[in-house]
Amino acid sequence: MEKRIFKDKVYSILASMVKALANTHRLEIIDLLGQGERSVDEIATETGMSIANASQHLQVLKQSQLVQIKRKGNFIIYSLASDNVYKVWTDLRQIGMDSLAEVEKIVKDFRTKKSSLEPIRIDELLSKIESSNVILLDVRPEREYNAGHIANAINIPIDQLAKRIDELKKTKQYVAYCRGPFCVFADDAVQFLAQRGFKVRRLHEGYPDWKIRFETASIS
Repeated sequence: MEKRIFKDKVYSILASMVKALANTHRLEIIDLLGQGERSVDEIATETGMSIANASQHLQVLKQSQLVQIKRKGNFIIYSLASDNVYKVWTDLRQIGMDSLAEVEKIVKDFRTKKSSLEPIRIDELLSKIESSNVILLDVRPEREYNAGHIANAINIPIDQLAKRIDELKKTKQYVAYCRGPFCVFADDAVQFLAQRGFKVRRLHEGYPDWKIRFETASIS
């Protein structure tokens, strides 16, 4: 095989994979599957798409080897093909937030409306996490918490926060986290708790980012 033909074939295959990612809904699906496996129905509900539309997007991702499937009874369950798929998404997300002023402005404007406090980054959290006065609050759905969470975090899903607020103490400092920078559960939790006199901030990143950070560190 000539060198030019070889390069064209390899880059063409990789370009097809990148093209599969270049879609609003498919990026959101990748972000969602970073929390754990889902059925088509669940993905459609979470993303606001019809089942047929969600299924079409999943087929594109499957054809590019970005997601995989398994069967549970009568259901087909989708998951990311590997942790590397989520790493690609986090790298793309970070490049966008670092390089595209429009993305940074949208995120900043949204969070300013929810809270005047800057979110905590993972590095800052590490310096606080040893304190017995700092409580990590995971506001994702229980199934996502059970699939994996930051050590010692307590789980109060955002839709249960109002009725379970008595479980929290105003003498503590809370750091709320959810799925990642574009997840609004933690922003809603910060706004709700701050309005009621709690000391609370959100973690900028989410649990999958934490997992990748420390899995990578343990390997190196």
